[in-house]
Amino acid sequence: MTRTVMCRKYKEELESLDRPPYPGEKGQVIYDTISKKAWTEWTNHQTMLINEKHLSLMDPSTREFLQQEMQKFMDGEDYEKAEGYVPPSK
Repeated sequence: MTRTVMCRKYKEELESLDRPPYPGEKGQVIYDTISKKAWTEWTNHQTMLINEKHLSLMDPSTREFLQQEMQKFMDGEDYEKAEGYVPPSK
């Protein structure tokens, strides 16, 4: 049976992640409150931010920025978007 969680972003029961994405308490909180759907959307958005803004993950301030944006994204707040990005038309 598939594990589900009450997703913080979508406010509904959805399929959970297969395992915590990070070690420790932070990873466990994400595992317990974020759905696989929301996490996949976040990782795609995070990749776009890193690429479009030329962020370096070696820089601690970049990692802090991404953590803050992840919190905003998951809480439904206004979060940073890649400037000039236009989604592909179908």
